[in-house]
Amino acid sequence: MTGRRLGIIGIALTLAGVVLIGVGATLEGSPVTGGLSLPNGIGMMGGTGMMGGAWGAGSTSPGPGEAGFVAGTPTAPRVVRVVATPALRFVPDTIRVQAGETISFDVTTMGPATHEFMLGPAADVAADKDGTPEIANLAMMQTASLTYTFSGSGPFAYACHAPGHYEAGMAGTIVVVG
Repeated sequence: MTGRRLGIIGIALTLAGVVLIGVGATLEGSPVTGGLSLPNGIGMMGGTGMMGGAWGAGSTSPGPGEAGFVAGTPTAPRVVRVVATPALRFVPDTIRVQAGETISFDVTTMGPATHEFMLGPAADVAADKDGTPEIANLAMMQTASLTYTFSGSGPFAYACHAPGHYEAGMAGTIVVVG
C-alpha cells in the first residue's frame, strides 16, 4: 500500500472517530434524551459527555409533565435540542409540547451528510409541502434554529427530505399535550 493511500485511510479514520466522539458527547447525559446512553453500555467520556456537559444540564428546559416545566412563549421560547445523526435519525425522535407553546429547535448535524429539518403539520411534512417551515442545507457540525408555535392539537412532525433520508426513516413526532 502506498503512503498516499495510508494517509487517506488515516484521515478517514480520524474523521470517523471525531464524529463518533461527538455523537457520544451529544447523547450521553443530555436532557433531551433523558440521559440516553449508547447501545450496549458503550460510553464516550462518562455521564456528562466529552465536553463536560456542553450539551448537558440546563441547555434544554423540562418538557410538559416534568418538574420545573415552563411553557415557551413567543418572547421566551423553550429550547429543544435535536441531533441529526449519521444513521439518518433524529435524536430525540419524539418531542412533547404543550398546546399553544412556542419552541425554538436547535438542530445540529453530526456526520458528513447534509440534512434539513422540516417542521409542521404531519401531512405537510410527509408531503414535503412548499412553504412548510424548514432549515435547509445543514452541513456537518453546524447548528441552526427554527422557532415554531404549536397551535391546534396536531398531529405535528419533523423530517429530513434530503434525497433518501425520509425514506430511510429520518423523521420524528411531536406529541401535543394539554
